[in-house]
Amino acid sequence: MSTKLFTFKGGVHPPQNKITQNVPIEDAVDPKIVVIPLSQHIGAPCDPLVAVGDTVKVGQKIGESKAFVSVPVHSSVSGTVKKIEQHQVPGGSKVNCIIIESDGQFTVHESVQPKGNPDNLTKEEILSIIKEAGMAGMGGAAFPTHVKLSPPKDKVIDVLLVNGAECEPYLTADHRIMLEKPEYVILGIKAVKKALGVEKCYIAIEKNKPDAIETLQKLTAGEEGIEVAPMEVKYPQGDEKRIINAITGRIVPSGGLPMEVGCVVENVGTVATIGSVFETGMPAIQRVVTVSGSAVKNPKNIYVRIGTLFKDVIEQCGGYSEEPGKILNGGPMMGIAQFTDEVPVVKGTSGILVFNKKDSEIPEPSNCIMCGRCVDACPVHLQPYKISRYSILRDFDNSDKYHAADCIECGGCSYVCPSKRPLKETISVAKKEILTRRKKAK
Repeated sequence: MSTKLFTFKGGVHPPQNKITQNVPIEDAVDPKIVVIPLSQHIGAPCDPLVAVGDTVKVGQKIGESKAFVSVPVHSSVSGTVKKIEQHQVPGGSKVNCIIIESDGQFTVHESVQPKGNPDNLTKEEILSIIKEAGMAGMGGAAFPTHVKLSPPKDKVIDVLLVNGAECEPYLTADHRIMLEKPEYVILGIKAVKKALGVEKCYIAIEKNKPDAIETLQKLTAGEEGIEVAPMEVKYPQGDEKRIINAITGRIVPSGGLPMEVGCVVENVGTVATIGSVFETGMPAIQRVVTVSGSAVKNPKNIYVRIGTLFKDVIEQCGGYSEEPGKILNGGPMMGIAQFTDEVPVVKGTSGILVFNKKDSEIPEPSNCIMCGRCVDACPVHLQPYKISRYSILRDFDNSDKYHAADCIECGGCSYVCPSKRPLKETISVAKKEILTRRKKAK
């Protein structure tokens, strides 16, 4: 193992609580009903390709948009379309969903066929396969993968970074993927490298996953241009701009994208699913989800069909060990709280965390003592206490002057604040207002 550890300036060290790091991935119990949102990605929502009463098969395309920034959705079961209606999703909104009752047969659609070796395909063929498979970032952002892999001609990409840091406490889905599906990771990397036309790839993994580092170092030993980059254990090590800076030394400009500095970052779960698409032909209808927290009886890593309700996934983990105080989609630092467990697993659902009432208590804030801990912790080098103060006063012009829009909403400032100020929450309000104003001004 390499002794050099990559990292960035700033960040925090919350307890890791990787309860499920040694728990192998378990196949989910087959759902009786799935609720498949027609919008699981950044970009245009899909239009339904099926109607109520239609029979569908596993892997069948059931929703699609003609927009470039969008990806299709597919059925994760075979059965009958019961409803097409608005339903609550983990992001907090209601979107059109296709509700399918499974017939229990899981009959695979005829279109599901292996796609072949990426080495024998053109860049255009690879991008088409990735789009048609419904690939969107599985680290949480859910940005359409084919769009990220199609930079403008004036942006020269020379480095691919695969994000296996998984710095959020509790989450271990990516860790288990690297251990149990490493061949898919490498196959996916090869496809993405060819699509981008890059020679160099780094797989970024925090050092608290030595088994994953060792597994992928052995597997890449004979692969030219693919290198495992061990990283320090620090949050938010998995932020794409922090990974770029830590490994390449490059700095993405304010408001810019990774391609501005010749980089593309893909989540390791995303590239593993791409690898699976090429080998099996099955589109993105399943994902690994970590189910953990103080109010879950048996924390697990589960391979879940998209559209399965949270309550059904939690039930496979023995259900609630006590009355839940909070249910999160994602990790404890950046995850989104849910008011119901009747929301579906989507492509960006990396974790379902359930905490008891004690662990869910929000501390009472007191006055800022100007200690500067939030400034030291901020990975973007902002002054969170100032932005928060202006946001509370609804002085968004001054919030903008202090670069509120550059906040990555990691929550590190709130975590270290001794006065328990709602820094991240108030900065998020300012950021949303500023970005809304900018859109209106265009």
